Amino acid sequence: MIYLDYQATTPLAPEALDAMLPWLRDQHANPHSAHGPGRAAKAAIEVARAQVAALLPAGGNVSFTGGATEALNWAIKGVGGPIVTIATEHAAVLDTVEAVGKARVLPVGSDGLVDIDAARAAIRPGVKLVAAMLVNNEIGVIQPIAELAALAHQAGALFLCDAVQGYGRMAIPEGCDLIALSAHKIHGPKGIGALWIREGIELAPLLHGGGQEAAGRSGTLSPALCAGFGAAAALMAARRDSDAAHVERLWTAARATLGADWIVNGSGEHRYRGNLNVRRDGLDVARLMSDLRDIAFSAGSACASGSGRPSHVLEAIGLSDAQARNSIRIGFGRYTTEEELVDALQRIDAAARAQRIAV
Repeated sequence: MIYLDYQATTPLAPEALDAMLPWLRDQHANPHSAHGPGRAAKAAIEVARAQVAALLPAGGNVSFTGGATEALNWAIKGVGGPIVTIATEHAAVLDTVEAVGKARVLPVGSDGLVDIDAARAAIRPGVKLVAAMLVNNEIGVIQPIAELAALAHQAGALFLCDAVQGYGRMAIPEGCDLIALSAHKIHGPKGIGALWIREGIELAPLLHGGGQEAAGRSGTLSPALCAGFGAAAALMAARRDSDAAHVERLWTAARATLGADWIVNGSGEHRYRGNLNVRRDGLDVARLMSDLRDIAFSAGSACASGSGRPSHVLEAIGLSDAQARNSIRIGFGRYTTEEELVDALQRIDAAARAQRIAV
């Protein structure tokens, strides 16, 4: 199997697994207990918290959550509306914003970048929260986070950054007040995320209970998941430059392998290079995936798979239903070799060409 679906989830780093195993196998104490084993578990969590925080701005605190969806829900519901966000945001933002109400959703251009003039007009005094994704999970486009955060602060609003796809791969821009993260997007375990909260900001609780986390998040933390998240974050910090260079080589090889019949969706310049979202006229994606079952790639966001609806992100950049349904997402990174990527893309291209010949 050639795995090319890094935006859905990344392979677990061996170092993260090694960090988790003792807490899964031998050390089972509740980290919120006052006895010795509990304090040892608590200490492991604090080490992990520091490892995650090392890739974030100074002047804030990390609260662990059950994942990025919880972190985003907590931030949005904890601040409340009116809210300004972007049409290409993850469903965890768009659906939560809709539930809160009093929201303005900003359009994007054909390149996937937010319309800054529309943002400037919408982000006015009275707005309480502006929410934007650093790197889009479907098309990899990088939004102007620092500029949007500045507009939010000028209006007296807080700024929430969904940094799930960008954390550890690039510096978090200045000006964020709340930052949502997910471990399994950085070669860590599933089932754990975090919300970074700037000092001085208080959020209404999302989960009521024991209030085990300092910021008020309730629930017993898993030392194993926290340790895996921390180890993965530390590895992202240590390998940032080498990972970035590797991804750039893979991007260059991928673009050389797929010819002019494949069109890149979204900006080619303002983009994370480990995300290649492309379309080909007349492509039957379901047939392509059936013909190439030993290659794991995506027809869109894994979070929306099975809905039967075209991607809201591709619709937002102006693609027709047909063009959106002719699109695939190739995701690669640290553990992808150039040889397997080129082999997979050559086979994808050949299968796509065969469809046209068959027609």
